[in-house]
Amino acid sequence: MLNLNNIYTQKQIDILKACQNTDWFMLINHGAKRSGKTQLDNDIFLQELMRVRGIANKLGIDTPQYILAGYSFSNIQKNILIELSNKYGFEFKFDKYNNFTLFGVRVVQTSHGSISGLGRIRGMTAFGAYINEASLANQEVFDEIKARCSGPGARIIADTNPDHPEHWLLKDYIQSEAAGIMSFHFRLDDNTFLDERYVQQIKETTPKGMFYDRGINGLWVSGEGVVYPEFDRNVHVITREQANKIIFDRYFAGVDWGWEHYGAIVVIGVKGDEYYIIEEYAAQHKYIGEWIKRAKDVIRRYGNIPFYCDPARTEHISAFQKAGISAYLANNRVLSGIEAVATLMTTKKFFIVYDECPRFREEIYKYVWKKNTGEPLKENDDVLCAIRYGIYSDMTVREIETPQKQIQNAKRLRGMLR
Repeated sequence: MLNLNNIYTQKQIDILKACQNTDWFMLINHGAKRSGKTQLDNDIFLQELMRVRGIANKLGIDTPQYILAGYSFSNIQKNILIELSNKYGFEFKFDKYNNFTLFGVRVVQTSHGSISGLGRIRGMTAFGAYINEASLANQEVFDEIKARCSGPGARIIADTNPDHPEHWLLKDYIQSEAAGIMSFHFRLDDNTFLDERYVQQIKETTPKGMFYDRGINGLWVSGEGVVYPEFDRNVHVITREQANKIIFDRYFAGVDWGWEHYGAIVVIGVKGDEYYIIEEYAAQHKYIGEWIKRAKDVIRRYGNIPFYCDPARTEHISAFQKAGISAYLANNRVLSGIEAVATLMTTKKFFIVYDECPRFREEIYKYVWKKNTGEPLKENDDVLCAIRYGIYSDMTVREIETPQKQIQNAKRLRGMLR
């Protein structure tokens, strides 16, 4: 006889029982990262597809439809489909519209991160939906998915990490007392299958405050005070002489465009997994020609390094590229980027030539959170944005796996490689 305790945590078992004993319309599992939300929802998704097939058989429907939504198609692949393939050996066969059939149910994939996701589901009748990373969804797309779930017995599964306490998903659904909505809160400690050493490391390396409350305790909270309280002059400051003695593995630059606000170019060196801010140039009222001169001066001294640029001004990025500068659109996920920089500070892997970075000195203690929204105030952030663009883009680029490496990792997870 199957022992559920061998494959599910007690939290997951309690939710599975609640799903079996309740006639629910929407299930929302929310809370900390790595707490077991998506793993559980992936299995409930499979159960729901089999349930939908049974309903369709009774109604004489050959091809019932179901919506699978995520922030992007890449996120759906990473969070759901690859995980299911690794766990159960599924081989998904996609049609030209990127949809697939499983258990006799046509699964229509759509992205909910932008309004463009509406087009793939508008007009369809769905027997259910699975919405991954629901707090990142465009609210209009979320509402449309809900409206499309009009087939008999349709249900919606949603999972999400926390966001700010005024978020529409929290106020309109999770805190709602409407009949048919079940929501469950997860903490990192709810995942009792995680290695104790891993849990301790995650707790010790997660920045305190908002990121800890969200990432570890699964709370819907906003930041308070300065954005980078982890910065410590006694830990993170180095001199020019110290920087000159380091043989860096590579260099890159972060760029924030400005006019009334300061524009900024920062040069960042990497040694192992440590990041060093070794140069800053910040100025107001400079035309693109001046920024090109500055960038070329950086190239003259550091080589043809990549420049990760604020994606808001694509015409400036084009001007850099036409001038022979290796300019790229920066990854502008604000909170993820801030968390990456804050984690480097927490783990003592962020350093700066402080005395030669006057604009950084001006901003680091004045860059603050907006109240209630969980977003930083767009003031005193120019050099700090350039740093974030550079560091988070470098991290993102280096995490991208080649197709061959993805295949090897998938085989290793399934025990086919040692």
